[in-house]
Amino acid sequence: MLIPSVCLVTAQDTDLLNRLQAIHNRGIDFYNVDGIEITSEIKDIPLNAKSIVKGFKNLKLKEKDLTATEPLLGFPNSYFSKTEEKPAGLHTTTDYYFVESIDKKVIGFTFTTVNKTDNELQREFINLVRNNLIPSNVYNKLQLDSINFAGRKILLGNSCAWMGVNNVQCRFYGQMNWSVHKTQESATQSVNNQYVSISAGNKGKIVSDTTVSVIFEGVETNARRIMYDFTGVTGLLAGMSGGKNLTIYFVAAPVRDHYVSCVMSFWNNDQINAGGLSPLLEQIMKLR
Repeated sequence: MLIPSVCLVTAQDTDLLNRLQAIHNRGIDFYNVDGIEITSEIKDIPLNAKSIVKGFKNLKLKEKDLTATEPLLGFPNSYFSKTEEKPAGLHTTTDYYFVESIDKKVIGFTFTTVNKTDNELQREFINLVRNNLIPSNVYNKLQLDSINFAGRKILLGNSCAWMGVNNVQCRFYGQMNWSVHKTQESATQSVNNQYVSISAGNKGKIVSDTTVSVIFEGVETNARRIMYDFTGVTGLLAGMSGGKNLTIYFVAAPVRDHYVSCVMSFWNNDQINAGGLSPLLEQIMKLR
């Protein structure tokens, strides 16, 4: 008896699933992998431009956007892509796919990347979702008490909140975002992109930019450390924390079977332990 290939999880799929993390919120699945932000949402509508625009109003698309398809998917779909450069040097691309599900509904996907596009991963991911092959352990609880950090469970208590997939903020203990990558190059590109984005901000100024030796998840490596001064700034970011100086670390390093990009930060009025880091950062990194 032959088993249809669409129902099989290949070794390549398994590796993608091992890097993938997700949150389900208000009918939308949010994912993070390889520095790529992904969403998926299902609607009981026909696959045509008019229905898609109306059914996925949150995406703010127009019917004229939905004229192309992706033939390599092998089933009915509609495809659209847009890119914007903001700030200079960072090209953010959002690819939109609307595919016919097995039960004749429409699954809408967005893939948001910076300075790269991985169409092969997009097709692989769409097939996994369409065939209901995303395992439940990929999804995190909205009520945050622990995180899966690149394969290691870290208990955080009840003082932290999700700011996005793989993006955790703990009041007075610090904040960090991370992504699990297939290659070191991808992880390095991700933290470099975040550095450029932060540096281009028009609030505050960088007063220090150095490289320091750290131990990150047991691996000796280097981290880029910048200190951002918000003195005199009354914007939302500084106002909410009450702090005036933000220390940010950028790390891209091998962790267990993959590579991790991680950006960590804390304010001057956060709790800072004897090791020079806030409690959240100390969960994964030590200064040498």
